[in-house]
Amino acid sequence: MDRITAARVFVGIAERGSMIAAADALDMSRAMVTRYLAEMEAWAGARLLHRSTRRLSLTDAGELTLERCRRMLDVADGMAVATGADADTPRGLLRITCSQALAQAELLGAVSEFLRRYPHTAVDLQMSNRAVNLIEERIDLALRVTNTLEPNLIARQLGVCDSVVCAAPSYLQAHGTPTLPQDLAGHNCLTYNYFGKSLWQFTGADGEKLSVPVSGNLSANEDFILLKAVEQGAGIALQPLYSAAPLIRSGRLLALLPGYTPLSMGIHGIYTSRQHMSPALRAMLDLLLTWFAAERQSEQGRGLS
Repeated sequence: MDRITAARVFVGIAERGSMIAAADALDMSRAMVTRYLAEMEAWAGARLLHRSTRRLSLTDAGELTLERCRRMLDVADGMAVATGADADTPRGLLRITCSQALAQAELLGAVSEFLRRYPHTAVDLQMSNRAVNLIEERIDLALRVTNTLEPNLIARQLGVCDSVVCAAPSYLQAHGTPTLPQDLAGHNCLTYNYFGKSLWQFTGADGEKLSVPVSGNLSANEDFILLKAVEQGAGIALQPLYSAAPLIRSGRLLALLPGYTPLSMGIHGIYTSRQHMSPALRAMLDLLLTWFAAERQSEQGRGLS
């Protein structure tokens, strides 16, 4: 737990008399403020606030903890680790989590460039598709590909993930090639939760929106696995373009339904606070913003988007 931040959150709640007001003042989500308060109470070993529908008030333990937190923050705020130009120099360890497919296709290149630019930094990559608790798992940045972020998250959209419907030539030779989205109902469609497990959405050349129910005999929570299955002729899949593009360029997969554009997803960076963002995290977010834009422009230039 970041005890300095937890202390700052507790002082903010005590001074403003409201967790909502503290969240706004600290530029944090309300859920994050609640978690920090819970961690502070666990650290103190006592309930710190009386909670009612009207107001919050300090317990006796809360009064004592508030005084100690203020002293701790005075000391912490007086301990400048860098001054002048060094204060904004990215340094230290960044812990980042994202899916395996996104890491392999996009993030590893961006991280390599980040480490080259900022030699005083280090990166710890954690591969996972699940939504993690950033505080408990000490994650600085979580990357998620979705269009349905929870409203209480602090996030920045870093890019756009285009998708493509694709299949191996061997599958199409055996089962035929769909020419309309509705044709997918007669095919074995391999599904991935984050891109719509049973409903794939398209926009036609005339702007018409289509939602097509699909089904198949294989589903997975990692699109990298489905990509391998599609490459081996197991069926048709809706894949992130960043994963499928190399196989399409090599001819091992074929892009289908050229007159229809699958729904794009946002690539989001999720973190705990805008106000207390380290220079390293800020630099990584800025780099990823330009990196994803350049990669998407490159794929469009190749005619794959």
